[in-house]
Amino acid sequence: MIKAAIVGGTGYTGVELLRLLANHPDVELKVITSRSEAGTAVADMFPNLRGQVDLKFSEPDPAKLAECDVAFYATPHGVAMEGARALLEAGVRVVDLGADFRIQDIPVWEQWYGMSHTTPDLVKEAVYGLPEVNRDAIKDARLIACPGCYPTATQLGYLPLIENGLIDSRRLIVDAKSGVSGAGRKASVGTLMCEASESMKAYAVPGHRHQPEISERLSLVAGHKVGLTFVPHLTPMIRGIHATLYSTITGDVGDLQTLYEERYADEPFVDVMQPGSHPETRSVKGGNVCRIAIHRPQGGDTLVVLSVIDNLVKGASGQAIQNMNLMFGLNERAGLNIVPLMP
Repeated sequence: MIKAAIVGGTGYTGVELLRLLANHPDVELKVITSRSEAGTAVADMFPNLRGQVDLKFSEPDPAKLAECDVAFYATPHGVAMEGARALLEAGVRVVDLGADFRIQDIPVWEQWYGMSHTTPDLVKEAVYGLPEVNRDAIKDARLIACPGCYPTATQLGYLPLIENGLIDSRRLIVDAKSGVSGAGRKASVGTLMCEASESMKAYAVPGHRHQPEISERLSLVAGHKVGLTFVPHLTPMIRGIHATLYSTITGDVGDLQTLYEERYADEPFVDVMQPGSHPETRSVKGGNVCRIAIHRPQGGDTLVVLSVIDNLVKGASGQAIQNMNLMFGLNERAGLNIVPLMP
């Protein structure tokens, strides 16, 4: 059994890791940390885990963490980079659900996250944990940078087009919507039910910190710097991301449906839907799956790709476990064969 630790277990991605790992056939949960809730039983804070997880939250103890095989960081940005090195030196594999190792350009990371990066050498080592692109590298990795939720939905939607040079990658437009859980579990007026319910708004239009992550990764695929306009929106739902991706074709694109189906034919967690489909966020709620549909309105030169995920599963904790499965030579679907919730 793989001994697993979760550093920072009281946020939404932390409890999602607990929910998924509790029934993983190859994992034993050993440590769950929280400075503010040390000594509290996990099941007392999260009653859905009663009878599933009998751990108590504990102070982060490097010695206890070093006894594990893998440590998941479900912490605010800036925490993983302070603790990852000691764990790696102790032989523990690290999967960071935050942004500390996602962006290779350190000055850009520091600009968007407002702090100095303390371990730039680990950024160079870290493998970007999008299995649909980096599966082979993930298998041999010690340190995984789990992609953000918006970047996951966006990249999976654009990849077949950019890989085949079918669109003008200098003019990509992403109109993305997220459920309120994407803002985290901290108290904030903007995410109170009375504030977010029955309303929708765009935010961070001048610039969102996921934009440089998306841009960097798509530029690597394109072989040159892409031009990206990314506008996120807050929607009155708890879970889910819906990304509407616009691009302009540059020539004969052929059969796009076949292109997408063949690109993702062997991907266990990408579902290319039938022509004319409009995927819904509720169809992925609780599941580690991305559903995609391709449209070419009026047969014109604009392509519209629709991509939906659960921001807490394929956009965070589920993808982290998918990476862990690859790192330890397990079935990639282990612990993730979850039918999404309906209604």
